[in-house]
Amino acid sequence: MTKLALAGALAALALPFMAAMVEAGPVERACLRSESRSANRAVCACIQQVADMTLRGGDQRQAAKLMNDPDRAHEVWISKRASDDAFWDRYKNFGQTAEAYCGN
Repeated sequence: MTKLALAGALAALALPFMAAMVEAGPVERACLRSESRSANRAVCACIQQVADMTLRGGDQRQAAKLMNDPDRAHEVWISKRASDDAFWDRYKNFGQTAEAYCGN
C-alpha cells in the first residue's frame, strides 16, 4: 500500500511539469501554423524555448502575430514609435538567437 501511495504522490508532483511541457506557447503555435517547410514540432519547440529566454509574454504574443503576417511586421519595422523600435530590437535579438540556437 505504501508503494501505491508513493507512486500517487510522485505522479501528483510530476503532472504539472508534464502538462507545461505539452502546452505550446504562442510562438510555437504560430511556427506550427506557418507555411515554412522547415517548421516541425522540434524546430518550433526550440524556437519557443528561445522566445521564453528572450521575450516577455506580451512580446511573445506580438512576435507570434508577426511570424505569419509580413505586412504587420513591416509596419512595426518602419514605425516611428519608441515602443515599436524597442520591441523590434528585442524581436531581432530573438530571431538571431533562435537562428543560432535552433538553426541547422
